[in-house]
Amino acid sequence: MATPRTASCRSYCRGGGPRRAPAIHRGYYIRSRAVELSLRAFLMGTRDLLRRQVVSLGAGWDSLYFCLKDAGLLVGSGGWFFEVDLPEVASRKAAQISGSVELRALAGGGVREDLGSVRYSGDDYQLLGVDLSQLALLEGALCSAGLDPTTPTLILAEVVLPYMEVERSDALIQWAAGHFLRAWFILYEQIHPGDPFGRIMQNHFSRLQSPLRSLTAYPDCQAQRMRFLQRGWTQCHIMDMNEFYRSFVPGEEQERMQALEPFDEFEEWHLKCSHYFILAASKGEAPSAPPLLSRTEAPPAQPAPCFAGTVAAASLGGAGLKRYGHCSVLLAPGVILTTGGFGDQGGRHCRLTELHVLAKGPDGWRRDKVRLAELEMAWDGRLFHTVNVLRSGRALVLGGRKSPASPALPPLLLKGPAGADPLRPGSPVLELAPLPPVEGLSVPRWRHSATEVTHEGQAHLFVYGGCSAGQLVLADWHFLRLEEGLHHQQIPVEGPVPAGRHSHSACSWAGGVLIAGGLAASEEPLGSLLFLKPAGRGFQWDTLETCPPLTPRYSHTAHVHRGKLLLVGGVWLTPPSVPGVAVIDLVTGTLAEYHIDTACLEWPLMLHNHSSVIVPDTEEVILTGGGGSCFSFGTHLNWSSVRLDLSSV
Repeated sequence: MATPRTASCRSYCRGGGPRRAPAIHRGYYIRSRAVELSLRAFLMGTRDLLRRQVVSLGAGWDSLYFCLKDAGLLVGSGGWFFEVDLPEVASRKAAQISGSVELRALAGGGVREDLGSVRYSGDDYQLLGVDLSQLALLEGALCSAGLDPTTPTLILAEVVLPYMEVERSDALIQWAAGHFLRAWFILYEQIHPGDPFGRIMQNHFSRLQSPLRSLTAYPDCQAQRMRFLQRGWTQCHIMDMNEFYRSFVPGEEQERMQALEPFDEFEEWHLKCSHYFILAASKGEAPSAPPLLSRTEAPPAQPAPCFAGTVAAASLGGAGLKRYGHCSVLLAPGVILTTGGFGDQGGRHCRLTELHVLAKGPDGWRRDKVRLAELEMAWDGRLFHTVNVLRSGRALVLGGRKSPASPALPPLLLKGPAGADPLRPGSPVLELAPLPPVEGLSVPRWRHSATEVTHEGQAHLFVYGGCSAGQLVLADWHFLRLEEGLHHQQIPVEGPVPAGRHSHSACSWAGGVLIAGGLAASEEPLGSLLFLKPAGRGFQWDTLETCPPLTPRYSHTAHVHRGKLLLVGGVWLTPPSVPGVAVIDLVTGTLAEYHIDTACLEWPLMLHNHSSVIVPDTEEVILTGGGGSCFSFGTHLNWSSVRLDLSSV
C-alpha cells in the first residue's frame, strides 16, 4: 500500500519549502477543519467515559495527536491514540518524535523497536508500522499495542483508502465494522473522476505512480455511502466540502479566512471542494451524534439541472491560445482579438504580454501574433479585464489586475492603423495608448463587466460589480460616456439594488443590460437574471424569472442570439455535471441546459476563466482559452480554441 501524503497544515515538519498558492492553503484548511471538528466532537461526547480510542490509518506525518494533546483534549481523559502507516514511514516519524524535545514531552515514552510493529510507545500514543492491506497483521499489531475493541473508537482515514486495491480497502471497512463494538469511521477522500477537474486530478496521481484505485468504483457521495452501509455500518452521512464549508464554517470564520491573504482562485477552490468529501459512519450505540448528523443553517442544496441535449464541440486545431483570465472580442468581421491573461508564453507560465488575433479565411481560422506600434507603452500583462469594441472600431480596455493585490492602472485604447487589413497574411499591427484615469470611477477593479448602452442618443459604457484590492465584491455601477474620451456621468437608476457580485456575465439587450449569475460576497454562486432596462429618464433594475430557475453559476460567458440568452460554461456547485450552454428564451423565460459534447477533443475542456465570441450570421461560438491552477494537481490550459455548433439549440 502506498500513502504519498502531502504534509497538512497541522504538520510539525516546518521545512523551508516554496510558498504554496492560496487555494492550496484553503484546501488544507478545510480538510483540517473537517477532521478536527469530527475528532473534537468524539472526544467531547465521550469525555465522561473511562476510556476511548482514536485509530488513524495511514497517518503519515500528520500531527493531529500532538495538536489535540497540546490543546488539553487528551490529558487525563482516558484517551488512547493509535497511528498506523507503512513500517518505513512509521520508523522515520518515530525518529523525528524522539529527536524533538517538544514532541517527546507531549507523547511521553520513547522508541520501542523490540515490540514488533510498534515504532513509538508513549503514555497514550502508539505509532505502528503495518501495511493496512494485511488485516491479520493489522489486527494483531493493534491488539498487542493495547487496542480494546469494546471501547468506543473513532477510526480516521484521510486520503489513504484510494491508494489500496479496492478489494482490500473494502475489506478494511468491513473488518472495522465487525471488530469494534461501538465505533465511528471518519473518511476524507476524492470523488467525481469523470468531469474535467476529476480527469486532471486522476492524471496527477497517475503521474506520481499512485493511482486512485477506488475512485471509479465509488465515484460519488451516494456510492460511498452505500459502500459503508453494505459492509456493516448502520448509519452513514456524507457531504462534499462545498457543503461542509457552508454548513460548518461560521460566517465570522469565513471572513477571518478571507482576510488572511489576497485570494482570486475562486473557481479552483469550488472545484477542489466539489471533488472531496467528508463521511461519518457509525455502528453500535454511538456515544453522541457525529457532527455531520446535525447541521447548522446552510443554503438549501440546488437541485441537479436537467439537460435537454448536447452541443457539438470541435477543436480549431493549430489556433491555440493557452491562457485564462484573458478577453476575446470580435474586432472586425471574421477577426477575433485576444488580450492579456495568464498562460503559456515561450514555454513558461506567466502573465502574458502578447496579443493575438484569430482570423477566418477560406481555409478556416488562423492565429497571428499582434505587433504593437511603437507608441507610449506596451501591453502590461493584466488579466480579468474587459474589452469593448466601440462604434468607431477602436477597442477600449478597462480594469484588470496583475495580482490580487495589484490592480491594473490606466484604461487603454487599441486601434488599427488607417487602411490596415487584419485578414492580410502577416502579423497585424495595432496601436496601444493609455487613457487618463476616469474621474468618478470609484476604485480599480477586475472580474467586472462593461456593457455598451444608449442613453438620450449617446453611447455609454455600463460598468458593474467586480473585485478590488480593498473589497472582495463591489456592488456599485458607473456610466461612462464614450465620446471624446471617457467621462463619468450620473444617470438615475431605480428599483431594488441587486447584491454585489463579480465574475458574472453581461450582455446588451433591448436598450439595456442582461446580467446573469456571478459570485456574491459570501462566495456563493448566484442564480439571478437581472435586467437593467431603460425607464423614463434613466434605467430601472428588474428581475427576469426563468422556468426552470437558473442554476447558480459564475465565471461563464454570455451572448444574445436570435432572442435567446446563451450562457456558456462556468462553475456551479451541482457536480458531477458541469455547465455547458444554458439557453434562455427572453420572451417566454423558458430555460434549457445543454451538455457540451467534447468527444472529439483530446483533452479535458475546462470552461471557466475562458472567453467566447459569437460569430454573426452563423450558428457558432468560438471559445478561447480557459482553465486554471487546479489545486495542487498542476495548471491546466485548454490546448486550442474550440468551435461550438449552435444548430442543435
